[in-house]
Amino acid sequence: MVTKKKTVKVEAVVLDKDRRDKLIVSLSVDGGDEWIRQLAQTLQDCLALTDPMQQIQLVKKAGSQLELLSEEETSRGPLLQACLHTMALIYTSLLAKNPLRRASASALSSVPDWLQEQTVICLSACLSDSLSTVGSDHSSYSHLIDSITACLDAFPLGERCIHRLLAEVLPFLHKALSEYLQLNSGLAGRHVVQAQLMHSCLAAVKASMLVVQRSQELISAALQAVHPHCTLQLTLSGLLDCYTHILTDENFLQAVQSTAGMAVVLLTRSVMGSGDRVAAVVAGLLQGSEQCAECAPVWLTQSCTGLYDSGRPAGVSLYLCHGALAMLNWRGATQGPQREQLLLLVPHTLLALDTSVKESSTAMVVARVLTLWSGAALESLQGGLSSPPGLLHDSLRGGSELQGHLLEHVYTHWEHPLDGVRHQTRALFKNLLLLHQHSSPLAFSDPYRDPYFTQLTHNLLGLEWHQRGKYGSLACLVELLGAGYLLALDPQLPSRLLGLMGDQTLAPYASDLLERLFVSHKAQLVEEDGTGGTEAGMERWHQTWVTPLLQVLCRARLDQTTYILDYFLPKLLRCSPSSLAHMVQALQVTPTCSAGPPGSRGALGALMTCLRAARAQGVVQSEEGLWGGLVPLFLLRQALVHKHDQVRMDALGLLCESHRRTEVLTSQEMELLHHFLPSSLNSQSPGVRQLTVSLLKKLLCRVKDSGQSLQRRLVQERDQGQKVRDQHILDTYKEFLCWLCESLFGVLLPGASFSTCLTALHLLCQLAHLFTFNTGSDDVFALGEVVTPAQAQNVLYCVASNFLEVKQLASALLRQLPPSAVGLQEPCRMQTLLQAALDLSTSTKPFDSVTAAHLFNLFLRQPALPQALLLCAQEQGLSFQPPALTQPQAFEALTLETNTLAVVQYLLLCLKAEVVKAESSLLLAAASYPLYGRAHCITAALQQLNTGCLTLTGQWRNVMSELITVSYRMSDVVSPVVQSSSPEGLIPMDTDSETSAGLQRILQEIQPRDTNDFFTTVRELDTEPSGQENGPAAPTDRPQHDSTGGSGEGYRVTAQMVLVCCWRSMKEVSMVLGQVCQSLPLQTSSKHSDQGLITEEQVEGVGLYFRQQLLQSRHRGAFELAYVGFVRLTDMLRRSGSRTLQQLPGRWLTEVLQEVKSSDPSSKLCATRRSAGIPFYIQALLSSEPKSSSCSLLKMTMRELTALAMPSPDRATDQTTVPQVHALNILRALYRDTRLGENIIPFVSEGVQAAVLGFTSPVWAVRNSSTLLFSTLITRIFGVKKGKDEHSKENRMTGREFFTRFPALYPFLLSQLEEAAASVDSDRGQVILHPSLFLLLLVLGRLFPSPMDGSSSPLGLAPFMPFIIRCGRSAVYRTREMAARALVPFVMVTQVPSTIQTLLEDLPLEAGPRTQQNHIHGILLQVLFLLRSYQTDTHRPQAAGSDISQALRPRLWLASRQNLCLVTRAVFVDVLEAVCGPLAAPVGDSELKELREETLALLMASELVTPGGPSAVCGPPGTTQYLLSLARLALSASVESPLLWGMEDGNTSRGPLLLGCLLQCPHYEVRELALGEVLRRLERERDEEKGEGQISSHWPQETIISNLTTLALHEAHPQSLAKVLQVLSVLSVNSDLLWRDGLRNLTQTEVLERVLTLAEGFAHSVELHCASLTLASRLVVHLVHSDPQGVAAVACLGRWGALVSQSCGVEQNAEVKMMAAEVLVNATPTLLTSPNLPLGVSHTVSLWRGLFTLLQDEDQDVRDRAADFISNLPTHLLNPGSRLRRERTLGLEHKDRSASILCISLALILCQATDVACVSVCPPVALDMGVGLLCQLFQLWGQVPMGILTLTEWLLGDQEQETATAEATGLDEEDFLFEKGDLNLWAEPVQWARLLHRHLGVLFKAPGLTALNQNQAELLRLSAQAEALSLATQQALEGLPALPQFSCTIEHARLALQQERATLVLAILGTLRQTGLSG
Repeated sequence: MVTKKKTVKVEAVVLDKDRRDKLIVSLSVDGGDEWIRQLAQTLQDCLALTDPMQQIQLVKKAGSQLELLSEEETSRGPLLQACLHTMALIYTSLLAKNPLRRASASALSSVPDWLQEQTVICLSACLSDSLSTVGSDHSSYSHLIDSITACLDAFPLGERCIHRLLAEVLPFLHKALSEYLQLNSGLAGRHVVQAQLMHSCLAAVKASMLVVQRSQELISAALQAVHPHCTLQLTLSGLLDCYTHILTDENFLQAVQSTAGMAVVLLTRSVMGSGDRVAAVVAGLLQGSEQCAECAPVWLTQSCTGLYDSGRPAGVSLYLCHGALAMLNWRGATQGPQREQLLLLVPHTLLALDTSVKESSTAMVVARVLTLWSGAALESLQGGLSSPPGLLHDSLRGGSELQGHLLEHVYTHWEHPLDGVRHQTRALFKNLLLLHQHSSPLAFSDPYRDPYFTQLTHNLLGLEWHQRGKYGSLACLVELLGAGYLLALDPQLPSRLLGLMGDQTLAPYASDLLERLFVSHKAQLVEEDGTGGTEAGMERWHQTWVTPLLQVLCRARLDQTTYILDYFLPKLLRCSPSSLAHMVQALQVTPTCSAGPPGSRGALGALMTCLRAARAQGVVQSEEGLWGGLVPLFLLRQALVHKHDQVRMDALGLLCESHRRTEVLTSQEMELLHHFLPSSLNSQSPGVRQLTVSLLKKLLCRVKDSGQSLQRRLVQERDQGQKVRDQHILDTYKEFLCWLCESLFGVLLPGASFSTCLTALHLLCQLAHLFTFNTGSDDVFALGEVVTPAQAQNVLYCVASNFLEVKQLASALLRQLPPSAVGLQEPCRMQTLLQAALDLSTSTKPFDSVTAAHLFNLFLRQPALPQALLLCAQEQGLSFQPPALTQPQAFEALTLETNTLAVVQYLLLCLKAEVVKAESSLLLAAASYPLYGRAHCITAALQQLNTGCLTLTGQWRNVMSELITVSYRMSDVVSPVVQSSSPEGLIPMDTDSETSAGLQRILQEIQPRDTNDFFTTVRELDTEPSGQENGPAAPTDRPQHDSTGGSGEGYRVTAQMVLVCCWRSMKEVSMVLGQVCQSLPLQTSSKHSDQGLITEEQVEGVGLYFRQQLLQSRHRGAFELAYVGFVRLTDMLRRSGSRTLQQLPGRWLTEVLQEVKSSDPSSKLCATRRSAGIPFYIQALLSSEPKSSSCSLLKMTMRELTALAMPSPDRATDQTTVPQVHALNILRALYRDTRLGENIIPFVSEGVQAAVLGFTSPVWAVRNSSTLLFSTLITRIFGVKKGKDEHSKENRMTGREFFTRFPALYPFLLSQLEEAAASVDSDRGQVILHPSLFLLLLVLGRLFPSPMDGSSSPLGLAPFMPFIIRCGRSAVYRTREMAARALVPFVMVTQVPSTIQTLLEDLPLEAGPRTQQNHIHGILLQVLFLLRSYQTDTHRPQAAGSDISQALRPRLWLASRQNLCLVTRAVFVDVLEAVCGPLAAPVGDSELKELREETLALLMASELVTPGGPSAVCGPPGTTQYLLSLARLALSASVESPLLWGMEDGNTSRGPLLLGCLLQCPHYEVRELALGEVLRRLERERDEEKGEGQISSHWPQETIISNLTTLALHEAHPQSLAKVLQVLSVLSVNSDLLWRDGLRNLTQTEVLERVLTLAEGFAHSVELHCASLTLASRLVVHLVHSDPQGVAAVACLGRWGALVSQSCGVEQNAEVKMMAAEVLVNATPTLLTSPNLPLGVSHTVSLWRGLFTLLQDEDQDVRDRAADFISNLPTHLLNPGSRLRRERTLGLEHKDRSASILCISLALILCQATDVACVSVCPPVALDMGVGLLCQLFQLWGQVPMGILTLTEWLLGDQEQETATAEATGLDEEDFLFEKGDLNLWAEPVQWARLLHRHLGVLFKAPGLTALNQNQAELLRLSAQAEALSLATQQALEGLPALPQFSCTIEHARLALQQERATLVLAILGTLRQTGLSG
């Protein structure tokens, strides 16, 4: 990353006049040598100057002159003294970071040795003078402290000066620190000033440390020489007092406290020396024990009294540890046992803080200090500090108690939310490995054989891969032991890690570990093989790392390989650039169509990925033969239009990304971009769009940089031939850029899709940024001439788009286009657009106001705007005088300011008038001039203004004052609605009262009506007064359905319109006020009156307004947006220099908390709607608190709220319930606020307690708020759910980590669980459900013990287990299930078998009267969940024996009919299935075989096989569950793994018998389950056959197939029927099935008729409709294959074709359309492209039309699947010669160059592809190719006339349908406020029409066109329709208002499309007439 270098500000020497004059006089005295007079003159010149850079030069010159002075030739007169004094004064008067000061220090340091003492005296005198004259002004302290620090910063003379003034410097620092501490106590709430003070305090502590550190010898000597109570001792004691105060005051920043901790240890060391006594004293400080400080002086101990206090904050020991490690020397010779004990005491002290630290920032310090300690311990071992040698070694060796505790700390914190903590934890782990290596002889000599390393590596590899900390630890092991060590333990490690690269959260960690591994492995192999064997070593390296990579790239899904390209592949190529040749060779050997599973990129995509990464790394370049050498050009063409986005992006990246920015763009690359761009602009994926723009931007940068390089070379080049070549390249560049501009402008048409507009505008903006659209520029690449006025107008009309991003890009681009093309300089055009913007600003469509704002922003830079506004005002009859420009040719900033002022004044004038009207009739305002549009435009205009340099401040001040007043009036008008108890359905009635009382009457009349039609129908207002001369109109009570009255004077008003008018107006008021406060300068007493625009009183008034809105609004839209404005205000308050304003947030917060405390049901605060705006109000106040501060407001608020949220026995009334609800809701909002970040974590424990205890409240509102709070806390603790699996391990945490981060929850959860478990007792026959049990089990279920946890943990999970097991006895089913789920993570995987055995032994051996089924069920559920967890755990041990089997077999009666409870019977069967199934269970093999036999016997004797018992459909409770459990067991034995159960070893009858029983079971759930398993096995076998080319197996047997066909004919349940049809569809792929209905065999035609009847009858059931139509399609294909000639006689083929065509409709469900695409793709070779036309021409063409519809569908998956028809095309349609000639003819003759290049490229792809199944193209290309193929088929069928007529009809469109759609759209626009029309984000009808027109042009040249003369009637009909459509469209367009693109966007786009279609059809028919074919 390139960071901008900070420029240091250089300031000149500034002295007061008297001092400067005195210095100049002293430098002007006579006498002295010539050298000294020259020096004096230099200094005089320096003082006379004001330019700092010139002063630096003179100071450097003075230093050179000083250096030349010799002792023999220089006299020590007053002139020399004056010179030295002047230089010393210059040095002390400058700021520390000023380069002039550094120059002065350098000059002073250059004095000769004989003059140094005199220089020190002068410097000391100046510094002493500054110290003695410092006043009470604290601002001067910082300068002096900086001067002291600078003297000790590599400035020897300055250090001598400090030593000389030690008696003055230390007292000054003590005085400064003392006053800082005193000042800090009075700055509560003033965070900015407090932060500045903290910085000063930190500087003072650092300066004192530096002085003490550099003066240790002087201090020691002074303390030993003088009496005990000397001044120095008192000063040092005072400094220690200050340090102690800082350490024990938690309001100080951690940086200050940490520095103070170092200062305490440093001062102690300076006083006591560096002996062993210092370690004893510091150890006493760490332990808080004065006994260890007996050897220290009394005054030292007394000064540290606060540090020995038992109640000191926990952080004190942390900062003292840091100080001890930083300030004491740990490397060197032996220094006694105390030092060693201190070294071992530090980690114990730090680890004790683990559970007491709450703030994440403190956890960060703990982690950093622990890493610092490990480094110090390592230095001690390496330096031989330990004596005796074994003591320290034993403590630091692996396996020791200390190492164990430190590893537990690592495992607890390696997934901490803070990156810094994770990084420090990894560094600590690395140091722990090194500590073990240095303390263990075996680990040092042979680490591979060390048992500690071996065990640690095994444990780490066995952990789940979702634990991110594992990766860094393994990387440390790689650094220490090498990659070969890990690969020997786990050879599949590379593949395993590559498989994890699909997870975005794990990819960075996995790639980092992979990089460490392959770099280390390569180095090891090279070292092993030596120089001669590197080739064999590299081959091994390729097999280990490159081969798995290529397999993943070829076969994995694209979304799983994205991060391989981002993170892994570039690193691999950097490590071994030569591996690219190996990759390319391996991938080109692989067939390109071996794509692997669906959704993978295949060999072609993998090849593009590797080449792209290689080129981006500079491994290969285009001129080195990339296109023609490493990869064939046709493969690159194919990849650029590939179906998969990622393959296209990789190919584009290969073109665009280059290691050299000046690499010349070749003609081949440009031709490939011509091929890529037309089909890739319309991408629905935001990521693909962004990547396309980003890559093309890189390419355009290459064009620009290489073009500039070529231009420079043209000037210098002498070789004429090279000049010609360079000029040709530049001309090619210009041609390419012009083509790019024309292509991009050409797609910005009415009706263009959102994605096309967005991509084109993005690229055009990049062109404008990199090049220019100026017309008169000298730039070779100026593109202004390319832009036509029509294209600029299309960009302008994009401003009317419904999408905000398109509006923004179009507005930005318009400012870059040539003004002559945009046309705003024309007065008429400007006036029309301005009037349109003014009209849009009063539209009732909310998005129109956004369009108006963008138009106004476009006008702001036009000088003619004020005059245009004046004309508009005159037309409206408004009294408006725009501000005049003071200069005729004003610069742009003044024009912008003047125009912005004019716009704001005009809009404010209009708004005032409209507010007055709205005050009398809110209904009329909502219907005709909603207020929010004007306000939004004002806000947008103010955002364009640079408020830092305004010139018209007087006018702005008046306007702002008026704007604030009008905003308040707007709010008063609409606030009754948004503050009512139910704003969404209320509508205020008109009133004829005066303004003062009008709002109150409106509020009183807002009453709900008894009938629903009040809310669902509109009400019409008559604008004519009836009976009253001045009173407003009264609404009629009857519903009206006409849009307006006869004269158009009526207004349709709905409740929605009124509400939207009100809440949007409130929103815009908030935005206006927030913008005003945030951006405009403030008038304060410290500023001049002409600078500020708003006063402090106005700001405070705005704050009170926001307070009222947030605390009283009920409508979410209103208070959420008021919150946005209030956030802007609070940010401004924190930054303001006003003390009053800085303290406002704290005061407001205190007031609202007090109001919440005292709230009751009568309070104005909203207790419903999750407390409405109250949480937002408090959020805004807290989030503006600086993060670097102590967060005192947050801490105070959280203490208050958690106290309120906790239930209390004496607070059970309404007066206490409401504050509790508010507190819970506010807490929820604060925990959700990401801006509070980790600062909120210390309060999570209290929040969880409040949420859990809130569930015990009898009040529903409290319980509801507690639920919401609990859900938020779960997300805050465990992270956002990363998948659909509610119990995913990614959203879990080890118990140690959880309770270490939240230690207060350990006793709370344990006591709550104990209390809840005590109430769970199903033996009493009562259902008792503890309120908080659900929450407790939910939390505990997300914890799990890490295999790395130690056994002796104070926060162990073992105490929870008995209570969780006891919860399994609950009478509530859900509780038993949750208890079982919660138990799983608490049992270590090694303890699962023993725990299961213990649980099973609690089950009864036989049925008895006291048998408790709830108890049995709970135990069995726990056993089942433990078994399933054990089977999926990769770190499980081997099976330990037959204990579980021995416990299970005596209790098999629970699965038999002896057990009357079907629920427990079902769970026991599930347990048996888990134990006996294919997954490993903790049971021995021999016992398992016996258990399976007994289980099969139970199964065969069960109700599933043997009649009797609960086989009826309506059995006892649990019947279905029991039968499903039996079915799962039977399917495991007969379908899933029959070999395991012995079903295929000669005993084959039981398998089909079981499956037959399942298929014939009367319970549809069982049948559905069985069919689903059969379907999965069939699909699995089908995929294996595809991959391995095997012959299909003989499963299932004929009896089962017979059962399936019978079931298909007679199944009554829809889901089961759909499943059986799906099974038969798979079976019918390979063979014809024998269908039997009773005793009669059915023919394929009869079966087809029945299946089609099903499809027609169940169109409402998506699954059944799709299954039946899929099966019917299989049957149709079989019929065509078996009897191609006779199939035409089958009558039902037409029904099938109609059903498929109907399924392609845009209105169909996505699943139906996906099925239709699948059917059409499979039918392509048989039906769509057959020369025999088995379906007939009309049905075949109808299917093609359906395919084209699917290729333009909204759903990308549908389009992609439909595009696969290309890979099923028969070879006879791909004749290379004829097709290529035809396409080239089209390309050469057609005017559209993009289309011609695309057609030629597609022909080349098809011709050069070795296998058509390899061709996979994107939907736009498939659509183009499909229409071309259909034209070819028309020729093949001899149906050219019909083809021309069909395509012409498609081109003309379905007019009846479009008319109906237009009418519906019109109604929608009128009735629904937010209806934006048909938002088809992908389809582009204009492009489809042009595509048809182009291919019709090709069809005209086909032979057989003369037969068209027989269709004269059809031609005349089409001609009449086209002419009628053209005329009607033209009339409709003329009837639209001015600029319909803005006022009637949807209608205009529809009419423009119709006009385009009619024009193209008439052109086609005109061409026919010219040829004479139509007569």
